[in-house]
Amino acid sequence: MNTQRWISGLLGFPLLVAVLTLGNKLIINIVFTIVAIMCLNEYFSCFKGKAKPIVEIGYISALIIPFIHILPSSQQMYLLFFIPFIIVWIFAKVIFTEMKVTIYDAAITFLGIIYIIGLIIFLPIIVEMENGKLLVWYAILSAWGTDLFAYLIGKMCGKHKFTSISPKKSIEGCIGGLLGGLLLTLGYTFVLNTYLNFNISYLYIAIVAICLSIVGQIGDLAASTIKRYAGVKDFSNLIPGHGGMLDRLDSIIFVAPFTFLFLIIM
Repeated sequence: MNTQRWISGLLGFPLLVAVLTLGNKLIINIVFTIVAIMCLNEYFSCFKGKAKPIVEIGYISALIIPFIHILPSSQQMYLLFFIPFIIVWIFAKVIFTEMKVTIYDAAITFLGIIYIIGLIIFLPIIVEMENGKLLVWYAILSAWGTDLFAYLIGKMCGKHKFTSISPKKSIEGCIGGLLGGLLLTLGYTFVLNTYLNFNISYLYIAIVAICLSIVGQIGDLAASTIKRYAGVKDFSNLIPGHGGMLDRLDSIIFVAPFTFLFLIIM
């Protein structure tokens, strides 16, 4: 077992609990903005030697996160103009540098913004929902529960390779991850229903948990495709045993928008 991995996890989890439990709107938005910038930095850095992403556009784009709650809810739809604004800015950079910034650089930049900012932004949105500080744990537990159990089951009995994109992933690990994420999510629902007077359907949450687990595993493999293309093992070595911030959040950010959708339906 990777000792560093467990130590980092045991130290990081209480910090996350503290931020989501004790943090007010301002602190939570600042934390998510910093995390998004860190993830963008790791993403842009992994393309060193292959592309020259327009990093300043990415970092400035992260500032849209706190604006979700600065603007009145009636005006938040105007944040959608962020997408065409970014497209114009990126292509202006290509044009005015006489294509020294290439279309490939532009594409890598835009993908990073949509991939990281466009997905991670749903986490503070969920937090601001009614009971959001409790409900956001559906995204966290389904993603990290899947990761944890996939890792453990894969280590113990993974014999059949799942994909060449990530050679260490096994079919047994993927199934174990799905079941682990399902059990954790159902267990959390039991706590909410029993001790906090929620009335959440276990059948609905079971379906949601399976869907989120699958999406989370796709998110993990999506990050692997980026790293494989860029020729790096991890996005960085920020977190011992886990790699970078983006390595730790690759499944959560994929799960976040779907968690929001399922919560709205619920």
